[in-house]
Amino acid sequence: MSTLPVILKRLRAERAVTQEQVGEATQVSGSLIAAFETSRLLPQADTAERLDAYFGTGDEIRKSSAEARKQGRPAPLWFRPWRQVEDTASTLRYFDFSLIPGLLQTEAYARSVLDSGLRSAREVEEQLAARMERQVAVLDREDPPVCAFVLDVAALRCGDPQLAKAQLLHLADTGARPGIFVRVVPETVGMYPGRSGGFALGTLDTGGMVGYLEDFFEGRVLAEPGRVTALDRTWQAVSAVALPCDQSQDLILRMVRDL
Repeated sequence: MSTLPVILKRLRAERAVTQEQVGEATQVSGSLIAAFETSRLLPQADTAERLDAYFGTGDEIRKSSAEARKQGRPAPLWFRPWRQVEDTASTLRYFDFSLIPGLLQTEAYARSVLDSGLRSAREVEEQLAARMERQVAVLDREDPPVCAFVLDVAALRCGDPQLAKAQLLHLADTGARPGIFVRVVPETVGMYPGRSGGFALGTLDTGGMVGYLEDFFEGRVLAEPGRVTALDRTWQAVSAVALPCDQSQDLILRMVRDL
């Protein structure tokens, strides 16, 4: 069991402050502090850093939070089949037209996407934690899959300049890692099949292939050969109009300079 709740309760008692006061001082809600103290949620890195600064604990809270995070958390029921694919696939391919894919998002960008006004603070923190843990589980495991991402240039326009710059730099850095390929469809392409929406494909060690689609409510894994073949054909079409990796990298860095 994580020692983080014990640490937080002890520190708050020593300072004789309420959960609301701690939350106000660290830019979160008092209910979120309560969730940290009861093991329902774990603070993200930026929140843990502010808690350490507030209590003057060096990096104690960050270390305790990171240790607890290693234990992981279950994904939503509807997402678990695809997470199993990500954990076992030899190759993963993602296309998105409007957003940076979850595996490539910075914490700040992911928080901005999730905190759209339709989720409670607790739901945002819970889903954010799951997304950050998923990145580590897929991209940083001992034998990671080969990952290919094709993004429409519209997905790279990420909001305010500070958020966008950090996200684009992270995208460039991640795309330079071995086994990770990031390509961009430029705006000069015009209409192409990918404008119908994002999707993903996973090739399993057994050689089989499955697809993944997500709608407003949930996502689903597709295993029917006809549908998977249709997604694979769409991937080939969007890949054909995307810039090569080096030109995509140049475009991303030009967008950074223009911010």
